[in-house]
Amino acid sequence: MNRTDRLYALREELRRAGSAGRTAERLAETFEVSVRTIKRDISTLQHGGFPVWARPGPGGGYVVDPAATLPPVNFTDAEVSGLAAAVAAHRGQPFDGHARAALVKILDVMDAPARARATDLGARLWIDHVDTPSTSRVRHAVEQALHERRVLSLRYRDRNGELSTRPADPILLANTRGAWWFVAYCHRSEGIRWFRLDRIESAHLTAEPAADIPVSEVGVPPASAQAVADL
Repeated sequence: MNRTDRLYALREELRRAGSAGRTAERLAETFEVSVRTIKRDISTLQHGGFPVWARPGPGGGYVVDPAATLPPVNFTDAEVSGLAAAVAAHRGQPFDGHARAALVKILDVMDAPARARATDLGARLWIDHVDTPSTSRVRHAVEQALHERRVLSLRYRDRNGELSTRPADPILLANTRGAWWFVAYCHRSEGIRWFRLDRIESAHLTAEPAADIPVSEVGVPPASAQAVADL
């Protein structure tokens, strides 16, 4: 298997192991790779936020923190179809790739009959894609800056066609007035600015930590607006 598939399988193997954990040697044997490769993969998972830690001593190994993972969750075929419809309608939008990855994981753990019913129902839902808010490279950079709280360097073309480079501290993403907007503290303007996502020509993630600016600093949202966390 390729490395991406192995990382996913490694996560699931560690989840199944529970408090017993797995040694690097056993994992290497399971995935037919070297112990060094397993240790490198574990490091990658840790840097990605997966709650795995090394338990030292005899009988030690790698263990997943049960308090930081979700228990088994059962979905009906209709619920999965609803998620699939939402993911499809969101294609090309911020965090689209993460949503599709989550949906694949859900489908992977469903029993065959339920998965077949969800797939059949999904075939009866049509989505017309007309929006392409920005390039995937720009979207991914914006997503990463918001997730990791790092300064983003933007090449932005304003409504008058003027191009400029602007380091910015990410605050939020907003969908309003028929477009996606990246709201950030602009170092050049020394204030909070709304950058329309489809006007960002390129975005470079820096290593500089972003200032922690509360969402309340942006102002009061429209009456019709609602944070995703409140849905």
